[in-house]
Amino acid sequence: MSERGNQRIRTGTVVSNRMDKTAVVTIKRRVQHSKYRKFLTRRARYKVHDAENQCEVGDTVEIAECRPISRDKRWRLSKITERAAK
Repeated sequence: MSERGNQRIRTGTVVSNRMDKTAVVTIKRRVQHSKYRKFLTRRARYKVHDAENQCEVGDTVEIAECRPISRDKRWRLSKITERAAK
């Protein structure tokens, strides 16, 4: 694979794979409230290009930022870190 420069890499969980060549990945992060110091869970959902339709719901995956593939897809599947238990 050719060098792609600096990319943002994220790790998340697949929550949907019903679309063709697309998976929805949720990335959760914990942040502390600036005033009250309570920890909050923030969630981001990304549509990811999965060319071989190899993602299953519950898989832990690594995604990388890429050029726009469609209106919503700006990320591609880098690798599947852990398969979901069946």
